Amino acid sequence: MKIIQFTDSFIPVTDGVGNVVYQYALTMAKKGHEVYVVAPQTDTGYRGNLPFEIIDYIGFNLAKLKSYRAGLPALDANCQSRLNMIEADLIHVHTPFTAGQAGLLYAQNHKVPVVGTFHSNYYDDILEMTGIKPLAAVGSKYVGSFYNKCDEVWAVSKSSAQTIKDYGCSRPVKVMSNGTDIAKVNTKLKKEIRQQYGLNGHPVLLFMGQMNWKKNIRCILLAAALLDADFRLVLAGAGPHEKEITALAQELGIADKVIQTGFISDNTVKMALYSCADLFVFPSLYDTFGLVVREAAAVGTPSITVRKSGAAEGIKNGENGFLCKDDPVDLAKVIKSALSDRSTLQKVGRTAKETLPTPWEQVIDSALARYQYIIRHR
Repeated sequence: MKIIQFTDSFIPVTDGVGNVVYQYALTMAKKGHEVYVVAPQTDTGYRGNLPFEIIDYIGFNLAKLKSYRAGLPALDANCQSRLNMIEADLIHVHTPFTAGQAGLLYAQNHKVPVVGTFHSNYYDDILEMTGIKPLAAVGSKYVGSFYNKCDEVWAVSKSSAQTIKDYGCSRPVKVMSNGTDIAKVNTKLKKEIRQQYGLNGHPVLLFMGQMNWKKNIRCILLAAALLDADFRLVLAGAGPHEKEITALAQELGIADKVIQTGFISDNTVKMALYSCADLFVFPSLYDTFGLVVREAAAVGTPSITVRKSGAAEGIKNGENGFLCKDDPVDLAKVIKSALSDRSTLQKVGRTAKETLPTPWEQVIDSALARYQYIIRHR
């Protein structure tokens, strides 16, 4: 098959959506399919020796989301010229915004089906950008109307399927979960990381993701301040609120126990860091799937997530993870309880490894089978 993936974020910006699109393109290309990714230009130029083609369009930085790029692919003549040379079998859009609109336009002009995956809580994204709730509400309705134009709508979790329906999507929504990169931990690198960040001899709590308040990092810091035991809290990632997070840790008197690593792009380093942690603490209410929870589970590190959140799907409290309320006091209580019983903690981690991660190859096989069904029955 010839497949074009449209996205507003892609490598080297490795957020959740960008990582999903990368895994789709990489795995499908390795399986012998002809894959193209349409994404904004970055300042880095060379993106590596990839088995798929990147068709980029002129991009510009977003004022409040500096790590992201945006652009208008429909107005980029070079991008359109390259697209028009391709006779695709199917379009897969991973965004309702400019890249997604370009995907819909291509599909209409070339009369091919469109799959649209709903990834994010766009109401919160628009509210963060504008600070205006009525505008965020209008924006979420726009998102719903966009997905109504797709031949098939996918969501990454049950909770995100409900969210897109709340946005006004009236089409049936199929849950197609994301996969996990199952990789062996480099034990030498793990020792180096523990030494580098001074983790030896301490229980380690880990959060990995954007340094953004919408990820509920405030709740983590407030909970950490309530812990009377020794620990180290590693915050791995970059984002717009790094300085504010540092300031709050200092204000709470836990700055000596909090380690901010900055952005980590190397997957080998990420997996080693996951394995250094006793607990992965992820109380985010924003995330629709919680890919990082599965990545932590892949190395046997159990997670704490908020009950009924998207990241908590698949977690059974005390069996393959831990659940808490959206409350720093309760989060601190769950952390204390989990760390107090090492034997149970390790057992929960082993069960998490057995039950939560799904290899990307398995996910992509399901996606390809669905693509073929859509092409045949459109």
